[in-house]
Amino acid sequence: MIKRFVFLLALLLPLQVLAVDESIIEKENSIQKRIDEIGFKVLNGNKIEKRIVFSYAKDDKLYKGVPEVTKRQIVIYDCTYKYTENDDEVAAMLSRKISDAVKSFDGAWGGVFDAAHIKMAPKKYEMVADKRAVDYMVNAGYNPIGLITYINKSCPQRRQDTLSSSNLTSKRLAEIYEYIFIKYT
Repeated sequence: MIKRFVFLLALLLPLQVLAVDESIIEKENSIQKRIDEIGFKVLNGNKIEKRIVFSYAKDDKLYKGVPEVTKRQIVIYDCTYKYTENDDEVAAMLSRKISDAVKSFDGAWGGVFDAAHIKMAPKKYEMVADKRAVDYMVNAGYNPIGLITYINKSCPQRRQDTLSSSNLTSKRLAEIYEYIFIKYT
């Protein structure tokens, strides 16, 4: 009797694990589909003919150390995707990354020098990329305020930016808001 119970348990357990795996796969596929749809809408809305690949990764260790600026592949990790609640915020996240990826296509040697230039002066190009992302969002039909809400959620405010390679979040948000107000109102 015990052998039959163990045998039945052994048969049913893999089916339960398989059902859990299928639901996880379905969820990841729906996220990938959403990212692809919004990303392609941003690319098409701005007539960007550059080849850019969108990838969703649950674990950030999968693509660890892969620079998106030179690979022209935009990897969205679960740890950053969790900050998006609506399509405007997903479009903001993707527009910001598309802005960096498009910059890597320009210049000599297929953008290698421009990618290095961005890495040498990251604060300056961070602001330029934020403003370009606003333009991408507006051209694709998304609300540019989504960029402000996404950055506000995903980038915690630090005390100072003197030794950092990134601007203060409050400074970025003020620049983006001013840009939206001046250009789009």
